Amino acid sequence: MAVYTEVAFGEAAALLHRLSLGDLTELRGIQGGIENTNYFATTVRDGVAHEYVLTVFERLSFEQLPYYLHLMKHLAGQGIPVPEPAADERGEILHSVQGKPAAVVNKLRGHSELAPTEAHCRAVGDMLARMHLAGRGFGMSQPNLRGLPWWNETVPVVLPHLSESQSVLIRTELAYQNHVAAGSAYTALPRGPVHADLFRDNVMFHDGELTGFFDFYFAGNDSFLFDLAVCLNDWCIQHAADERDGQHDAARARAMIAAYQAVRPLSMAERQLLPAMLRAGALRFWLSRLWDWHLPRDASMLKPHDPTHFERVLRERVRHAQALSASLLEDACVAA
Repeated sequence: MAVYTEVAFGEAAALLHRLSLGDLTELRGIQGGIENTNYFATTVRDGVAHEYVLTVFERLSFEQLPYYLHLMKHLAGQGIPVPEPAADERGEILHSVQGKPAAVVNKLRGHSELAPTEAHCRAVGDMLARMHLAGRGFGMSQPNLRGLPWWNETVPVVLPHLSESQSVLIRTELAYQNHVAAGSAYTALPRGPVHADLFRDNVMFHDGELTGFFDFYFAGNDSFLFDLAVCLNDWCIQHAADERDGQHDAARARAMIAAYQAVRPLSMAERQLLPAMLRAGALRFWLSRLWDWHLPRDASMLKPHDPTHFERVLRERVRHAQALSASLLEDACVAA
């Protein structure tokens, strides 16, 4: 758990009251996450209990946050199940807690599926494609702040903490991703607002039904393919405490890609670059976890993710790039 800002019960109660969300009865820190301070807040309104999530933003500024919050508001209005930011009497959805930006959203039903089946992967692929289509009408734009420019800036910072083999891998992959980004196929990739962090713990299910995507605070305008690759790298690989960790799960990947394509078919450029974007997604999260692990910020409760897992994912994606490319392209063509 990470709690960078201790929010007093009275301060949270005043905010929720101002938002007409009821009387606060319970406030507790949320386990998981290392970027923001998060609390579950339970209120009572008209005799009925309601649950919300209060987020105090530690990394994002008042200037950056309107993109994320209004994107969530837009997607909710388009029927995508996402938390909807609560507005005050003036219609403002960005608030302040202890001088820091904050937001309050409704808590989604259900729980995360950390051991997903093919059915879960199909549901995520379907809703991800629907979210991409719904986002095309969103009027604001902001780059993915953890995209290629950030990778180029951050690799030199973490290099002193790496072994020789890790250093070779990360520098080689960064050079490859810069090469890919300079190509015409990459330029042709369909783009728009993406979640960019849609891991298993950022999706809710209730009684087998997908009830929502949440934690949009890494969202930005990027290629839809990168968003799909990030999902494949978490939902459709092995998570294990042995040599299987990071290995590709073909059945779950086929299920997710087929469901995605049934809603939004992949373009030729996307089919061509899917293996490269799988490597890009692995690099992005290996790099951010290295940064969090070796250069942590102070927090009253903090447990950064072990970067070793995504190092394994990246090595697997690089090692099996050719076979994976043939398999995924065949699956994409069959599903299209």
